[in-house]
Amino acid sequence: MDDMGEKIHWIEVKIHCDGELAEALAEVLGRFVSNGVVIESVTSFNPRTQEEEPTGEIAVFGYLALDQNIEDKKYKLAEALWHLGQIIPIPEPEFKPIHDANWMEAWKEHYHPIPIGKKLLILPAWHSLKDEEERVVVRINPAMAFGTGTHPTTQLCLQLLERHFQPGKDFIDVGCGSGILSIAAVKMGAAHALAVDVDSQAVTATMENAEINKLPEGVLEVSFGSVPEILSGQFSIKQAPMVVVNILTSVVLGLFDQSLGALVSTDGVLLLSGILKDQELEVLGAAEAAGFRMIERLTDGDWVSLATERKISHL
Repeated sequence: MDDMGEKIHWIEVKIHCDGELAEALAEVLGRFVSNGVVIESVTSFNPRTQEEEPTGEIAVFGYLALDQNIEDKKYKLAEALWHLGQIIPIPEPEFKPIHDANWMEAWKEHYHPIPIGKKLLILPAWHSLKDEEERVVVRINPAMAFGTGTHPTTQLCLQLLERHFQPGKDFIDVGCGSGILSIAAVKMGAAHALAVDVDSQAVTATMENAEINKLPEGVLEVSFGSVPEILSGQFSIKQAPMVVVNILTSVVLGLFDQSLGALVSTDGVLLLSGILKDQELEVLGAAEAAGFRMIERLTDGDWVSLATERKISHL
């Protein structure tokens, strides 16, 4: 409710696009909406497999509060999208009114259990498991909108994590968002996981999601920071056999300049995600310059995720 005791209504804003546009649209939409922006893979039901399967299309959406400034916000949003559209064509946004009584349901309709790889299951926080679940369950509150498991880059990164993870070892997540990768690592048996982000809301979201998952005390360390803070010894670990970075390519490249590779221990694996196909060679170049070689590559539409390891020195 607002200050006058009146019910709040919402306008859902959704734009369908390809992967190349998703991050730019999310940045623009994020200036105007409440409770964050969500990027998700659009799926369709395949009657042959009886499963929801990705179409290759991406949906970017969020919610505008319906208040006295709504028309001004819609105008400014349209103006911002118009300017972006001068660079690359943008589909028209879809607007859908949401009554406050259906607010949480509007969020929930976008989130369903997501099986990842052979072992993981990403579960919205409100979902209960009807039967005994054999997969490793990671519960996420999607209203936090910092990485819910619906984005192709997160799914690709989780697949690589599952394939290359070593139980009983330390783990570092740079740019942790919702904490989904770190929580998955802990659930899969990490000895200790360090999750850092330069967004204080992401740090809070990770802590809250860790609590939802009832993680063992002290196994997940969450803090504000990035590569320089880790290397300076501000946290309990400075290196790990697995380090993951699932953020924008421009940020990944900047982290390499800050000695990202130094976080990875000898014979360790560095997972890199959030990469568009036309940015892949630049990221690989930075990784190779830091002493890494690619050992696996996964793709989903326009998105690429890479598993790299240190090159073996013959000197």
